[in-house]
Amino acid sequence: MSPEAPEGSPGEEQEPPGQPTEEQEHRADGLDLARRIARATAGAGGSPARRRKPRRAGGDTSGNKGSGSHPDDRDPQTLDATLGRLVADHGWELDLRVHGVFGRWVEMVGAEVAGHCTPESFADGRLVVRTDSTAWATQLRLLAPSLVRRLNEELGHGTVIVIEVLGPHLPTWRKGPRSVRDGRGPRDTYG
Repeated sequence: MSPEAPEGSPGEEQEPPGQPTEEQEHRADGLDLARRIARATAGAGGSPARRRKPRRAGGDTSGNKGSGSHPDDRDPQTLDATLGRLVADHGWELDLRVHGVFGRWVEMVGAEVAGHCTPESFADGRLVVRTDSTAWATQLRLLAPSLVRRLNEELGHGTVIVIEVLGPHLPTWRKGPRSVRDGRGPRDTYG
């Protein structure tokens, strides 16, 4: 063919094998390789195994939500959100709030009252409080209506219905299998 033939035409003369052509010459940035790969794959249309199925309007073909920029259940979750979902699933909200009140008992009732009584349990709207003396048991029984109101402000209306006040743990004279019910204790032996 003639030397005036444009470059890249089918009948072009090849240069001797010792000298590289422009196509054979390697560029350091790899741009030439990327262009060749892009040209080769553009006309092929990809392999059949790699072609994607068309998506339906409501999501992909498996029925899952479509992936997008919005957060969903597949994204990493914060510890707060995970624990919140765990608490909600098991119905532990009220128990956690009640135990939160137990932890802040000093703030709720004041340092003086908290120094002489402690909450023991909470079930079915009944809060059981133990005092360290009978005098404080009487005092806490008088404070119970205002304390119920304060606790319901913290926990939600109607959570605490009644406060049961127990006196201190005192020694008992009921010992052994042969104790007498309604007896007067050690005084019975002295006549």
